[in-house]
Amino acid sequence: MAGLVSYLFHFFGEKGNEVVKRLILIRGLKDFFFIGFGVSMAAIGLKGFLLPNNFLDGGAMGVSLLTEIMTGFDLSLLIICVNLPFILMGGKQFSWAFAIKSALAILTLAVLVHYLEFPMVTSDKLLIAVFGGFFLGAGIGLTIRGGAVIDGTEVMAILVSRKSSLTVGDFIAVFNVVLFGVAAILVSLETAMYSMLTYLSASKTVDFIINGIEEYIGVMIISDLAPDIKSTITNQLGRGVTVFRSDGGYGTRGEALPDRKILFCVVTRLEVSNLILEVEKIDMQAFVIQYPIKDTRGGMIKKRPLH
Repeated sequence: MAGLVSYLFHFFGEKGNEVVKRLILIRGLKDFFFIGFGVSMAAIGLKGFLLPNNFLDGGAMGVSLLTEIMTGFDLSLLIICVNLPFILMGGKQFSWAFAIKSALAILTLAVLVHYLEFPMVTSDKLLIAVFGGFFLGAGIGLTIRGGAVIDGTEVMAILVSRKSSLTVGDFIAVFNVVLFGVAAILVSLETAMYSMLTYLSASKTVDFIINGIEEYIGVMIISDLAPDIKSTITNQLGRGVTVFRSDGGYGTRGEALPDRKILFCVVTRLEVSNLILEVEKIDMQAFVIQYPIKDTRGGMIKKRPLH
């Protein structure tokens, strides 16, 4: 609750800066749009594809669907009951503002699932698995972009990763293996296999929604000709460069390399090869390190190259 109180205080407080309040308002509207659109997409995936064909997904949503198939309980109530413990955990570990937004998103999804009717789009099982997963994954991803969740498994995964050697990905993988194994025993092997395809489609869609269409690559360049490389990157490629000063060493005898410069820049995946080519034109012996970056904000990364 403290997070929500702080949010309201900063927005309505007399001492609040107008620019800050405007940013908070814009952010709130964006969150509302992402969550509303995400919940709608998830409802289409459930009612138009998965539910009529008894297909499952992974995570808490998969548990809800499996329980509905086995018991006949109303899925809308199951979505609330299964996710409620995860939301309470998220409120205690992260913020109550997050928990409130997630609770409202899950409640809205439950209402849509209960009251709205969607025609079954197709009877082809492959299309059902792929597009059902796509719509559900899009809903989950958009909701996460809005600062909430409609599937609480990731909250549990984060908490488990903090208290064990399992990573978030490891926990989610183990959780879903167990879930699909139970589905194969209680429902059918075919249903479990199609449900795995649904989960893969949903997870890839979530990654696409959260990380975007572009993949960003961080590039570190160590070279004796760092000034020339920096000039080329900024003037010819139109990208920003950060320069770090460092000492180095090599060999078993510890030869020192003092006063070296390390260049760091961020480019899209499609621009990496061009960047490496320009570096090699200047220094064939340059040491170049590449690693993926989820997303960027600000700087020159969103701007067009100059050529």
